[in-house]
Amino acid sequence: QVHLAESGGGSVQAGGSLRLSCTASNFRLDSDVNCMGFARQPPAKERGRVAEVCRNSGSTYYSDSVKGRFEISRSGNTITLQMNNLKTEDSDVYICGSASIPIHLLFLEQFDGRGQGTQVTVSS
Repeated sequence: QVHLAESGGGSVQAGGSLRLSCTASNFRLDSDVNCMGFARQPPAKERGRVAEVCRNSGSTYYSDSVKGRFEISRSGNTITLQMNNLKTEDSDVYICGSASIPIHLLFLEQFDGRGQGTQVTVSS
């Protein structure tokens, strides 16, 4: 089973920046970590998509709410999400996920790998 270890997060005032990282290990198939990204804890029956990067295609995905403010990068099996100009509505638990296909197409329970989540709190 894919192990995903998250780091970063914390508390910041609106307009500030935070950085999240996630490293994958203990995976059996390289395809299980082809796409890695972060999702928010969504309401039931919704996908908590935020941002992702897929190794094989080199493609990235950003939800409309974070475009222009967040940037995701990847080095090997570690991804980094740079979060700039944070807003109070960005506050949530951010969960690192991995899958063979873009994770923004999946519900959390469909991820091949899933981290425990890290809290991001943005105050006004």
